[in-house]
Amino acid sequence: MGILINKNSKVIVQGITGRDGAFHTAKMKAYGTNITGGVSPGKAGLSVEGVAVFNTVRDAVELTGADTSVIFVPAPFAGDAILEASYAGVELVVCITEGIPVHDMMKVTDLIKRNGTMLIGANCPGLITPDECLAGIMPGNIFKKGSTGVISRSGTLTYEVVYLLSESGLGQSTCIGVGGDPVSGLYFTELLEMFENDPETESIVLIGEIGGDAEEQAAQFISAGITKPVVAFIAGQTAPQGKRMGHAGAIISSGTGTAEEKIKAFIEAGVPVAREPAEIADLIKSGSGF
Repeated sequence: MGILINKNSKVIVQGITGRDGAFHTAKMKAYGTNITGGVSPGKAGLSVEGVAVFNTVRDAVELTGADTSVIFVPAPFAGDAILEASYAGVELVVCITEGIPVHDMMKVTDLIKRNGTMLIGANCPGLITPDECLAGIMPGNIFKKGSTGVISRSGTLTYEVVYLLSESGLGQSTCIGVGGDPVSGLYFTELLEMFENDPETESIVLIGEIGGDAEEQAAQFISAGITKPVVAFIAGQTAPQGKRMGHAGAIISSGTGTAEEKIKAFIEAGVPVAREPAEIADLIKSGSGF
């Protein structure tokens, strides 16, 4: 069944009447996700892709029992959209929106923790439990049901790795794109623990990138208590120091956050590090008894 989402998840879409919200609602529905409603203030009574639109998240939750929300609200309002979902009782919020101000996210992540709300993102592709539920913008056709959990800071690199895993016969339990912003929701350590406790996950792929120290923390966490095989890959190994590469969090400063430091941390924790994505499947098979 994987982690966080499954065939029983009831999903609403905030910003459903916008271009991106409507487009990806159709994609998620086509994949089989149970989209129970959408939210767009002032547009209650409309229908988008056969999905009823509500004025507020609270209305949608009360009438549909939704437990998950996917947010396509523009950046200036996305922080408030996350808070609205949290205070309406949504258990898992998946925020696709990029460009949300860091100060907004600092406030949001503090408040939703008090409510017990889990957040994926922002600035992320979402997550998928293959053949059960897609909450986000991932291309569902490349995923295959199986027992390898995937956690990634990079959206497009996730797709490359998953395609290679599926082609190698390694299906996935759940794949999560956590995003690359400096302030985010659930990240490596929390998700590693969830996969460790998931009986359907037998191995884990962790895709990191330069900048910050999340990978180093993950390596320590793995060393301290993860018993399942983990394989890592670090993107940005040739990035010049001090130059931002893509994500807001992918910047090396004062000699910290380099690919070399992250690779060293994983190796010291006993985690094999792939030199390129094509090596990941073989490393999993050699380390997990496939």
